[in-house]
Amino acid sequence: QVQLVESGGGLVQPGGSLRLSCVASGFPFSRYAMNWHRQAPGKERELVATITTGGLSSYYADSVKGRFTISRDNAKNTLYLEMNSLNPEDTAVYFCSTRVASRNYWGQGTQVTVSS
Repeated sequence: QVQLVESGGGLVQPGGSLRLSCVASGFPFSRYAMNWHRQAPGKERELVATITTGGLSSYYADSVKGRFTISRDNAKNTLYLEMNSLNPEDTAVYFCSTRVASRNYWGQGTQVTVSS
């Protein structure tokens, strides 16, 4: 079955960086677009970034544009999110997701906390 497992979250100071990973299994990873979402306490889940199958095109939410970079390694079935210049407003649980056979799949999430 489709499985998505995120890692790489943690506590970081404002201005710091983190790199999130999402290892995928159970479907042909290279054939599907992948997404990163986040959900902050008391807020709705929001789309952060999307990357196409070959990694040539990507989309970013305005709030992270220029600071976050989404990438993928199809040989390793792994999705990444490089996050720089982090600020407290980036504190959230980060999820990777994909849509396979008209069904959305989500990982369990990884917590990112930006605080001094």
